[in-house]
Amino acid sequence: MRLLLMTGKGGVGKTSVAAATGLRCAELGYRTLVLSTDPAHSLADSFDQPLDHDPRQISPNLWGAELDALRELELNWGAVKRYVTEVLQARGLDGVQAEELAVLPGMDEIFALVRVKRHYDEGLYDVLIIDSAPTGTALRLLSIPEVAGWYMRRFYKPLQGMAKVLTPVFEPLFKRVMGFSLPDQEVMDAPYEFYEQIEQLERVLTDNTVTSVRLVTNPEKMVIKESLRAHAYLSLYNVATDLVIINRVLPPTIQDPFFHQWLVSQNRYRQEIHDSFHPLPVKEVPLYPEELCGLAALERLKQTLYPDEDPTQIYYQEQTVKVSETAHGYCLELYLPGVPKEHIQLTKTGDELNIRIGNHRRNLVLPQALAGLQPRKASMDNDYLRIEFPWAEVVTA
Repeated sequence: MRLLLMTGKGGVGKTSVAAATGLRCAELGYRTLVLSTDPAHSLADSFDQPLDHDPRQISPNLWGAELDALRELELNWGAVKRYVTEVLQARGLDGVQAEELAVLPGMDEIFALVRVKRHYDEGLYDVLIIDSAPTGTALRLLSIPEVAGWYMRRFYKPLQGMAKVLTPVFEPLFKRVMGFSLPDQEVMDAPYEFYEQIEQLERVLTDNTVTSVRLVTNPEKMVIKESLRAHAYLSLYNVATDLVIINRVLPPTIQDPFFHQWLVSQNRYRQEIHDSFHPLPVKEVPLYPEELCGLAALERLKQTLYPDEDPTQIYYQEQTVKVSETAHGYCLELYLPGVPKEHIQLTKTGDELNIRIGNHRRNLVLPQALAGLQPRKASMDNDYLRIEFPWAEVVTA
């Protein structure tokens, strides 16, 4: 199976791009599912057809679905939710408050990842296209296995074993004193099973022969910065981006003076996108005179994006940004083929690293782990610019 994740700032048009990509994949004969994991679903509006939690066929070889977070929560976390609700009610909270607090913020995003894993395991489709939450926030949750793994192996599993032995002995006393039961086996097993699902999916998402991210952006200052930040975080978790799509580009034939300044600024920002994401390939999509709703409109977008191409191809193999931990801090690697070190100038402002190569400038938004550090040493190694961020240089207020 091939996984394509469409992400970008809210409102840039990633849903339309995901839908048009699905149309092209289906046209080429791939069994394709377009799955929306964005809480603010608009995939059904894009196809102009009703969709729900379960895949529904839209056209030959093409299916669509919109994730129902509540159904996924009940399927994956129902036993835990009911137990936590019981505990909170025993401590004096009413039913509605207890049920709301039993679901931790961000759980719907994790359930979206589990849903992706289930489709991958079932193998019913050749291509799975994910219309993800804005800026791929859910992908940052891939750090969960790294953090949770230590607790699961050293703390949770021994505790689980102790609970099996002690629960039958202390259950009556605990119920009488505390007002609620000890967790049963289903509740105790759920977190570890959940952790295993996420850990397995991480291996799929970080395999760049299977998974590629397509970043959708607009030629606007705030949107570009958000796209750069998303790219940095995706790289931090080794999720490969192989294509950038600039959406809603004003056609140069516009003569109305009202749009003159828009054209000037868009031309500047388009160049900035090409420079900042180099050497990633960049596609441009014009601003159409009508809404892209319905199959006929999406056909037009499909022809613009993939006139004679297979969207499942890997557009770019090399990882353009790498972040690794060293003995003394972090190392940031940027792929800059054919650029001599003496032609590179580096400056850092806030969480942005500014890279000037001759007359070209590239801005890189740093992940949080590096934003508070100062770069101290840079070198070129096999077309990669290696920049060291030692821990000793933490910036304090």
